Amino acid sequence: ISSFQVYIIQVSVGNHQWTVKHRYSDFHDLHEKLVSEKKIDKNLLPPKKIIGKNSKSLVEKRQKELEVYLQTLLVKFPVTAPKVLSHFLHFDLYVS
Repeated sequence: ISSFQVYIIQVSVGNHQWTVKHRYSDFHDLHEKLVSEKKIDKNLLPPKKIIGKNSKSLVEKRQKELEVYLQTLLVKFPVTAPKVLSHFLHFDLYVS
């Protein structure tokens, strides 16, 4: 049985706030694209952990780290987010 964790992340831009749900692998894919296309720091994404990856404390810690990661990206791209980031954050659904 393969189990995976879905991280529920609060996103806020200006007066808008919403939730996105992604697996760590989604964050990793996003990060790889941003590193190659936008030259962001490859160490920005919290590392993948194998041992105890579904323990409650690790999940909570990683969720906070992923929230910080997304907020950092939003600060890096204050005017126009790269298309891959906009898609990841579902901007088309929430920000008009």
